[in-house]
Amino acid sequence: MKAAWYERKGPAREVLQLGERPDPAPAPGELLVRVRASGINPSDWKARAGWLGRDQMPFPLIIPHQDGAGEVVAAGSPELEHRVGERVWFYEAALGRPFGGAAEYVALPERQVQPLPDSVSFEEGASLGVPAMTAHRCVFADGPVTGKVVLVTGGAGAVGRYAIQFAKQGGARVIATVSREEQARSAKAAGADLVLNRLTDDLVAGIRAFVGTERGVHRIVDVAFGANLDVTMQMLAPRGVVATYASDAIPDPAVPFWPLITLDATIRFVLVYVMDETAHDAAAAAIGEGLRQGWLSHEVAARFPLERIAEAHELLEGGRLVGKVVVTI
Repeated sequence: MKAAWYERKGPAREVLQLGERPDPAPAPGELLVRVRASGINPSDWKARAGWLGRDQMPFPLIIPHQDGAGEVVAAGSPELEHRVGERVWFYEAALGRPFGGAAEYVALPERQVQPLPDSVSFEEGASLGVPAMTAHRCVFADGPVTGKVVLVTGGAGAVGRYAIQFAKQGGARVIATVSREEQARSAKAAGADLVLNRLTDDLVAGIRAFVGTERGVHRIVDVAFGANLDVTMQMLAPRGVVATYASDAIPDPAVPFWPLITLDATIRFVLVYVMDETAHDAAAAAIGEGLRQGWLSHEVAARFPLERIAEAHELLEGGRLVGKVVVTI
């Protein structure tokens, strides 16, 4: 099969290789997927680059990418034969395994392979996985959001855009923060009730005017925990929850213990790769419902053939794109 892989970590153009690899065979309980599109997540390029000093290879050869979409072409067990021919999206293909989605074929446990409606393109299906599951967990891990105010920082990011949609569908009023006009457009299209520019707007004043009270934010879905702590502490409601999945700018923030404890606040750290099966299954079910009902939308910003995977990685690393980068195979 045609595939991309690396045998050492480093810059995309230096380490990513293209060529032929043996076709995988599905083991019992697995499905073989003919991959049509593979989405790139920040964790994919960070793993390849050796981010935060993690430059050791867990396997001698790695085919990258956790997420993708395609068609089931074979089953490893007779009871799974009925799924052959299905259009599907898949998640966590490379979690604890050497061979991810940047290849013509991937074999995965059946529960990681989810139905993809005909109305959703393979490129859109490849955008789900890690970001959509992270978003669902951030929004709902601490209960329903009906009638609550949810703040989504980085509202045009892959996780943030899905978080806006899940929160709105859950009955929340949603505020999103962005840093550019094209990001504001994306967050509004996702359904945010209020979009603020974190660089030019007074966030605290704008949010307080919207909610009508000093501390009116019940949930925060946070892409930059350390950098946002000051604003968080001015807006978080008593018994509020901060669900954070990243803190790149300030990776080791000082947590204001006493102000948080007097709010009886919850700080929830969300990493999709260590979520339990119940959380994964709940997220997959909610994503499936959103796809079937047609309210879960996606923003694919760039498509590259597999032969240009290094360019695709570089574009995502640049951090300026609004939407997903997808490799087609």
